[in-house]
Amino acid sequence: MGVRGLQGFVGSACPHICTVADFRELAGRHRSRHPGSTPTLVVDAMCCLRYWYTPESWVCGGQWREYFSALREFVRAFATAGIKLVFFFDGTVEQHKRDVWVKRRLKNNREIARVFHHVKSRREQPGRSMFFIPSGLAIFTRFALKSLGQETLCSLQEADYEVASYGLRHHCLGILGEDTDYLIYNTCPYFSISEFCLETLKTVMLCRDKLCESLDLHLTDLPLLSCLLGNDIVPEGVFESFRYRCLCAYTSVKGNADRKGSVILAVADHIAKVLRLHRGQKRLEDMLPLGPHRALFYKGMASYLLPGQNSPWFFQKPQGVAALDKQVAFVCPDPGSQQEVPASTEPESQQGVLVSTDSAPRQDTATCADLASKQGAPLSSDLESKQEVPTCTDPDSQREMPVSADAGSKQETPMSIDPAAEQDIAACAGPCPKPEVLACADLEPMQGIPACADPASVQNLPAGADPELEPEAPVKQADFMGMDPEVKQQALVADPDILEVARTRHVRAETYLVYNIMSGGEIECSNTLEDALDQALPSQAFVFRPVRQRVYSLLLGPGADGARTCPAVKEWFVYAGNPLKQPDLVRPLPISIPGGMPSLRSLWLDQGPQVEAQRLDALLACFDLSSAREELQAVEGPFQALCCLLMYLFVQVDTLCLEDLHAFIAQALCLPGKSTVQLEDLEPDYIDSRAVQLGSLLVRGLTTLVLVNGACGSPWLLSDLMPWNVFDGKLFHQKYLQAEKGYSVEALLEQNRSRLSRFQALKSAVCKACAQENRRISSRQPWRSHHTGRWGRQESSSHRTSSGHSRSSTGQSWREQGGPTEALLGRDRAYLVCTEALPPLGVIWT
Repeated sequence: MGVRGLQGFVGSACPHICTVADFRELAGRHRSRHPGSTPTLVVDAMCCLRYWYTPESWVCGGQWREYFSALREFVRAFATAGIKLVFFFDGTVEQHKRDVWVKRRLKNNREIARVFHHVKSRREQPGRSMFFIPSGLAIFTRFALKSLGQETLCSLQEADYEVASYGLRHHCLGILGEDTDYLIYNTCPYFSISEFCLETLKTVMLCRDKLCESLDLHLTDLPLLSCLLGNDIVPEGVFESFRYRCLCAYTSVKGNADRKGSVILAVADHIAKVLRLHRGQKRLEDMLPLGPHRALFYKGMASYLLPGQNSPWFFQKPQGVAALDKQVAFVCPDPGSQQEVPASTEPESQQGVLVSTDSAPRQDTATCADLASKQGAPLSSDLESKQEVPTCTDPDSQREMPVSADAGSKQETPMSIDPAAEQDIAACAGPCPKPEVLACADLEPMQGIPACADPASVQNLPAGADPELEPEAPVKQADFMGMDPEVKQQALVADPDILEVARTRHVRAETYLVYNIMSGGEIECSNTLEDALDQALPSQAFVFRPVRQRVYSLLLGPGADGARTCPAVKEWFVYAGNPLKQPDLVRPLPISIPGGMPSLRSLWLDQGPQVEAQRLDALLACFDLSSAREELQAVEGPFQALCCLLMYLFVQVDTLCLEDLHAFIAQALCLPGKSTVQLEDLEPDYIDSRAVQLGSLLVRGLTTLVLVNGACGSPWLLSDLMPWNVFDGKLFHQKYLQAEKGYSVEALLEQNRSRLSRFQALKSAVCKACAQENRRISSRQPWRSHHTGRWGRQESSSHRTSSGHSRSSTGQSWREQGGPTEALLGRDRAYLVCTEALPPLGVIWT
């Protein structure tokens, strides 16, 4: 994440750019300079997750009540200091970062394998050095913060760009995160979350002005430095030989030094003494070995330019930069000319992007923060009004955060303020420069432009000629807005109004994946704590795939062109054996809703008892549980959603047994009666690898419930779907081990007789749903050595793969089937999962 090697360089070679900052003092200074203005800190939430998650236990599925309490303390500390927080979450993975995303997921797979090896060999949780954030943490954190009354936004493009843009536009106090890209953006001050101390509200500020002073660079040189060193857009290996030549020339003059630090110093020295000397006289491609990576390099450079900012390195007006991965973006620097610039890496799209650089702000260059500030289409759910914040005892607030500025560096940054520090903070944390052009947006959809595309306007123009040197005017950030965010495929939904509602809810962090499905037909799910060597439990990616397929049918309906067949959705889901070289192409499943398929406009916008009933019917149909509605309605309100999830799981996965059901229900019923401190003090006798997987499976089921609930117009309160109200990792683990030992139901319920009737109601509802599908939930003991491993429902066992061959052969586990059947669709080498190509069903394991 960020610029390669820069974090370590700052921590070791330039520690003086790190200055201790006190948020209370900065807020007071802000109020004195700007009376009536609330000091605001914009938070890159994705960078902060592992620092927010302070509970000691993480392998059992998550200590959600403790985590919620920690978030509340974090928010309360800033509120007490009079500082407003604005949280940003990643709302999409842009195509030019897909390779980076895949590499991280595969690396996480190896780390998870180490975790399970440790658990199975030692029957204990690994140390913090092997820490892996619980599944679904990012998803549920956004809902937790909203329930705490915080402004929470989900990005429409790369989150760090929107964070930097928001901080600049709103003159924020600073950015709180852990990404060296924030040292490159010319925006408000950057503060480190890894150095943050909650008790004192102090952290380390990394001053980009001091960084420039140390490297003899200007602020406008930093994007060039970043691209030459390597970042998330320009791979590190692209300029490896160039950096080596710079290093050789630099060390011959300066003498030998630490190579890592010297590389950055050498590249900066070359920029300052060689490239800057010829700037405006020669093109960058004449001074740098760009070769076939020219478009990628320009894209990386432009990605750091915020709205209204210029780059002195773009004095030429490119007229014909080669298309990047089949996609071409065009810019129009002035009304009389039309030139071409590098574009998105989206391989599937061949759209062009036309962007004007008129000095007047455009209404179509908005980030998600712009959209959230407008009054959007009516929403059917209000998270703050519906979700209750549980009252529980706060955990111990004495938390120590790491001091080193670099996770891999042994050098610590001193946490004392020297006499000159106050002036340093004042200099670096002063008012942000006002952008020349302020981006603004209108929620009204643009004519003829897919809402999934970059807010910049999209048109096709004929390709231009090769670049020519025209030094009279610098190219602005707007010239490259066609590249960032990615231009995706045409929206898969024909109704622009309903797509706009989906986008508004996405930006406001009120739904999960709904807009991604409708706008671009592409979604992803990160790693889950699953044991790749244990074939007794299927991956959550497969368990919940039929639910997602029905959601696709609900959201997409007929194709945008009126075709009867719904388009396939690209799924980047992590599971054992998936190399993630291409997405799984998953086609929607037919969905049968009592009374017929309602329109999204009706489900989302209409009101009344009849619509509420339709919403619940649609949700149950997505889980294929329409016949279980009566049993669900007999369950107490707060547990209906959990009961629905358990019904689905136990119908779908035959390796789940009666003891598992008892443990799931017992922990949910006991959870409301326990405080945060009591949950924190729980200590399971040992850690069981199967229980670890079951905990993660249930949490992924809750994220699936959030997806379905949002797609169906929110028939259930979001608070009923939140894990801190229905699940606790250690508590489930304790109940699981007790059930395995044969504890009675009364013992599992901790001798609380008032819970017994609710337990029986939940168990009866799940068992009835399974009985309707000829699925008998058995105890583990009778079939520990021989049992069926049915993946799904018996009537689906005749399903065939897309090639027409049967996949219901006896004695073959679902993992050995190789997952989805590989197929080719046009130019996309992707896995095709048709309606007929569901995972193997009715398999007997011996």
